[in-house]
Amino acid sequence: GGRDTGASWFGQAATLAASHRVLAPDLPGANSVFAIVTHCCGVMERWGGETIAGRQIRRDRAAEFNAMGTIDQLEALVAAQRRRWVEDLADYDAGAAPRGPDGWEEGDPEPTTQGFVVLHVIEELYQHLGHVDLTVDLVLGR
Repeated sequence: GGRDTGASWFGQAATLAASHRVLAPDLPGANSVFAIVTHCCGVMERWGGETIAGRQIRRDRAAEFNAMGTIDQLEALVAAQRRRWVEDLADYDAGAAPRGPDGWEEGDPEPTTQGFVVLHVIEELYQHLGHVDLTVDLVLGR
């Protein structure tokens, strides 16, 4: 279900990130695995915490793409976000309206139900898992 998706995705990304966390392809604007995973934590915080749970959040989306650190720091960030995701979806009702502000911006999907929001998060996480795969392949020259 929606509660398990974050855990599954993060397990896959953490495996890839373990030895390539700060490396980024030598391409203009390329992100490191660390930055991509940090951004995914921001996605879950934004849509799960703010939109589904109605929790006030603080997020600096632009800073996510410049994030750097150690594997221990990344693992701690991911573990904390996984816990928040489970807490944020504790009273999840797929057909109910989101509890928080939709924060809709130009180009964002307009959230209509909590189920729609979870589907959007799943889409984003797996899209970015593909980015992690490509990043690792580029760094390793595969």
